[in-house]
Amino acid sequence: MPNIESARKRVRQSAKRNTRNRAVKSTVSTARKTLLEAIETGNKAEAGKLFMAYAADLDKSVKKGILKFNNASRKKSRIQLRLNALA
Repeated sequence: MPNIESARKRVRQSAKRNTRNRAVKSTVSTARKTLLEAIETGNKAEAGKLFMAYAADLDKSVKKGILKFNNASRKKSRIQLRLNALA
């Protein structure tokens, strides 16, 4: 454990941020899994709605600084390609 007060505060802050970031990443991951399941079953209407929710989750994570912009763009693009192949 750190002895300096500012280092102790840093440990507390990083633990809090780690928890918050993991929660957001988990939400994004869950949205992706449900979207992929809808694509696998061939339900295009439901997949379209889930894609919008997934894209919104990615955009929120970029805004919070958890994911980088290009990372989120790449993920949206790859899922969009699979969605378009469904049609």
